[in-house]
Amino acid sequence: MSYRELVRAVPLPFFLLGLVARLPSAVTPLATLGLLHSATGSFTFAGAAAAAQSLATAAGGIGVGIVADRLGPRPAGVATAILNAACAAALVAATRLDRPMMAVAAIALGLTQPAVGMLVRVHWTRLFRSTGRAELLPTALSYETAANELGFVAGPVLVGLLTAAVGPAGPLGAVALLTAGAAAPFALYYSPTPPPGRPVEAPRPRLGPLAAMVVAAAALGGVFGTVQTGVTGYAAERGDPGSAGLLYALLAVGSVAAGLGYAWVPAHIGAALRYLLASVGLLVGTAGLAIGHADLPVAIAVAGVTIAPYMIAAYSLTEHLSGGRGTAAALMVVNAGGPLGAAAAQTIAGRAADAGGSAAAFLVAPAAAGVALLAAGAVLVAERRHQGVRRTANW
Repeated sequence: MSYRELVRAVPLPFFLLGLVARLPSAVTPLATLGLLHSATGSFTFAGAAAAAQSLATAAGGIGVGIVADRLGPRPAGVATAILNAACAAALVAATRLDRPMMAVAAIALGLTQPAVGMLVRVHWTRLFRSTGRAELLPTALSYETAANELGFVAGPVLVGLLTAAVGPAGPLGAVALLTAGAAAPFALYYSPTPPPGRPVEAPRPRLGPLAAMVVAAAALGGVFGTVQTGVTGYAAERGDPGSAGLLYALLAVGSVAAGLGYAWVPAHIGAALRYLLASVGLLVGTAGLAIGHADLPVAIAVAGVTIAPYMIAAYSLTEHLSGGRGTAAALMVVNAGGPLGAAAAQTIAGRAADAGGSAAAFLVAPAAAGVALLAAGAVLVAERRHQGVRRTANW
């Protein structure tokens, strides 16, 4: 499906403002790690606080999904953007206080995260389902993942530049400004009302496979959390903290290209099989992080190529498994697994970095990818059983 048709479906400012609105999500985790490590000198505390922030992001995202299903993305996006900007400023101020206050501020920042990427996916789903153009949805999801990854290229670069120019507080100052600006695209372009009611015959959500998709998202979050912590330690070992953002940005470079190309994957390859193949790729890519520490920039860039296909396959499969009911809530619940996985990985990798350096921290990434592959196998088995039951019932 052509990207030209996708561009024609919405006003051009929708795309431009949406790209800016994604930056805070890319900046916040790495900026929090850098700021708290600078304030306390402890990777263990910084990793634990970032983990708590990730847990808060997961909890807040579920609430955002429920609001978006009932009222639309507009009120959810505007409210969280304004609150998140204030919380970013509060975290910078909290570094003058004690560690408990820093942790509280980090949690508040995570709790109010606007979850722009998920809300945009909800918007695309509502738009194309309600207008009878569902064939554009795979292209939209491919674009969204590539746009998110582009944010994860620009965001860490912004962290690196601002850390070098202003200091560790600079990136979170930018988060406050950018997040306040993120309210604009929601206020101007996003659907303010829910879509037309679903037909009663719409299939029910598949709760078992959806639970497996939460684990799948947690596994990817574990990869992100590991790399965030690992590059922070790697940069500190070399006496150049500002380079952490630049290194982390490499993870998204290959992912952007892979995400854009995903739209041309043959349609006959089913959603579950796509996810299984993407999980294998993720495991291979993250294994390079563990064995390629001597040439880490190359290893990160190669691993990045496997990220977007995994994300697109996972979210497409989630939309399919939701059965068309409560898609926003389903996406947000599954997305909440990402911060949970990141939280666990940040905690484990932070301890590993303190004990054995950044090389030890990166060992957590392939372990997380292994969990993703197990989840893929479980979903594929469940899908084949489900299709067999449907064929028998139809016969």
